[in-house]
Amino acid sequence: MNAAVMRKLAIGMIPHPNELDRKRIERALGSRKRYRFVSPNVKPVRGGYLIESPCCSRNIDKDGGLIDVALIHYDMVSGMWKLFRMNHAHGIWEFYSIYLRLTSAIEDLNTDPERRFWQ
Repeated sequence: MNAAVMRKLAIGMIPHPNELDRKRIERALGSRKRYRFVSPNVKPVRGGYLIESPCCSRNIDKDGGLIDVALIHYDMVSGMWKLFRMNHAHGIWEFYSIYLRLTSAIEDLNTDPERRFWQ
């Protein structure tokens, strides 16, 4: 088979997180619909990205400190992206949805039609 067509990841190599996708997420969050006046952070975590933001509504943190907003995880087995939201009342991550593309996950996070992320 043509070597240019075949592509293998080195054993033990994890594709995510990486700096390119972290920056893509960071830039894309600028077009979110809710809480546009705060600057969220995108941190690399094993297998994905953690989005945290100052709590401007003071619903979760009365002092307006950083709170976890979302976790975007890449599943290497399925090749799919999983989006999680933080349930602050119980202190656990809850599965939200699964996506074929990272951009689709970011779009849902940005529009947040059910107000599940940006509280």
